[in-house]
Amino acid sequence: MNPVQIESKIEHIDDFTAIIYPFGLMKVPVTLFLSRKIKVESEALMQIADAASIDSDSFVFATPDIHTGYGVPIGSILASPNIISPSAVGYDINCGMRLLKTPFLIKDINTKRLAEAIFSLIPAGEGKKNLELSGTELKLVLNSGLESMSCILPRFNLAADSSDFELLALDIEGAEDKGQLNGDWEALPARAMERGMPQMGTLGGGNHFIEVQEVTEIFNEKIARAFGLFKNQAVVMLHSGSRGLGHETAGYYIKKAKNYLARNGIRPPNGQLLYFFKESKEADQYLKAMNAAANYAFANRQVMTMLIRKAFKKTMGKDSALQIKTLYDVTHNMAKKETFNGKSYFVHRKGATRAFDSEHMKGTPFEKTGQPILIPGSMGTASYILAGTEGSKRSFYSVNHGAGRAMSRKQAAGKKGCEGAISDREFHSAMKNIFLLCENKRRIKEEAPQAYKDIDAVIETVIGAGLAETVAKIQPVAVIKG
Repeated sequence: MNPVQIESKIEHIDDFTAIIYPFGLMKVPVTLFLSRKIKVESEALMQIADAASIDSDSFVFATPDIHTGYGVPIGSILASPNIISPSAVGYDINCGMRLLKTPFLIKDINTKRLAEAIFSLIPAGEGKKNLELSGTELKLVLNSGLESMSCILPRFNLAADSSDFELLALDIEGAEDKGQLNGDWEALPARAMERGMPQMGTLGGGNHFIEVQEVTEIFNEKIARAFGLFKNQAVVMLHSGSRGLGHETAGYYIKKAKNYLARNGIRPPNGQLLYFFKESKEADQYLKAMNAAANYAFANRQVMTMLIRKAFKKTMGKDSALQIKTLYDVTHNMAKKETFNGKSYFVHRKGATRAFDSEHMKGTPFEKTGQPILIPGSMGTASYILAGTEGSKRSFYSVNHGAGRAMSRKQAAGKKGCEGAISDREFHSAMKNIFLLCENKRRIKEEAPQAYKDIDAVIETVIGAGLAETVAKIQPVAVIKG
C-alpha cells in the first residue's frame, strides 16, 4: 500500500466524518472523525488501515488528533471481541489527564510562585526519582491502585494537612474506574518492578505537563456548575502516566506478542502491530500486567495531586490546600472490556480517551452530566473540558486525547547544528505571557505549540461529529515541562 493509494480511498460522508472502505488486506472499514481542515500523515492512515486488517469482527476508528505511532496511530480506537494488542495500547500505559479545580480566581493567585513551588516538589523529565516504594508497597499499588493510597501515603508525609487524606475519598470518586483495575504484580517483568520502585510522584518528559490554567469561557452553564467550574477560575491540569514501569511492561509484552504470532504462523499487517488471541494465556497475563501498570499511573497522579496541594499550602496557606479537589482523572493508552449491543469487546484506546454518556455514568457523581472529558491543546494554546453524550456511541464512546502532533519532535526542534522548523523567535512568541518552567531547555521546542494541530479545529470536529458537548475552555498561565 502506498501513500497515494491510501489517500485516494478516503470518502467524506459529511463535514466531520470520513470512511476508508475495505481494500487490499483490510477486513473492516475505518471510520475517521476528521474535518477537511485537518491534515493527516499518510503513514498514520496506512497504520489505521493495518489495524482494520487483523479481525473481521472488529470496529476501527481514528480521532481528529491522529498521527503516526507504534504499530497503530496515536488517536485510534480498535474494538475487537477476539484479540488483545499491546501495540494498540502503547508504551505509556494509562498515560492520563487529571484536572484539579480550585475555588480561586486566577487573579488571586501568584501563578509564578505557585508553579515554582510545584516544580520544586515534583521532579520533571525522563529518568527522575521521587518517592522510593518498598517492594511490599509497590505490589500493593500495582494490585489495588488508589485503594492502596491510605496505606502507602502516611509514610511519606505527603499531606498538606491531616485532613488532606479526607480528600482522598473524593479523588477516588473522581477517577475513571475509581482508580483501581484488576492488576497483578506477578505478571510484570522484574525490570519493570525495579524501574517503578523509585519513580512514584514524578512527571516524566515528552508531552507530559502540569499547567496552572484559567477558565476563560463557559459554553454550558448547567454542566459547568455541576462540574464546579466558573469563569476566570484557576485550575490545574496534570498529564502523566506509568513512567518507566509502564514502558518496560509494554516492551516486554510487545516482544512476547511477536514471538506468539511467529509461533502460530501468523504474519501481522506490519511488523509493529502485534497481538494475542483473547483465549491465550499470554493475553490473560498481558491484561493483568497492563492493569497493574495502570494502577501505578493512577497512584502516580494521586501523589502529584497531594504534592500540588502542598504547593498551594506553601504559597497560599493551609486552608487553600484543602480546597483543591479533583474534577476527573481520565485514562488513555488502555484496553478495556466493554459491552456494546450485548456483545463484549476489548476496546483499545491509544491516544484516545473514554467518553461515556449519562447512562454509562449511573452510580457516579456524573450520572446527570455525562463523563468529564479533558482534552489538552499544546503548552501555548487552549485546552477544553467536554462532557460525554449519547452521540459518542458512534465511536464506541471514545474521543481524542489531545490536539495531536503536526510535526515530529526532530522536525520541530531540529538536530545538532541545524535549526528545526520552529525558530527560537517563533517559539518565544507562541509562549508570550505564559510562565514556563522546564527541566530540559535544549529539547523544549519539541513541544512547541506550532508542533501540534489546531486544537480549535480538533474540538470543532468532535462537536460537529456529535461525540461530546463543550463545557469550558481553559488557557495556560504557567507551564511545567520535563
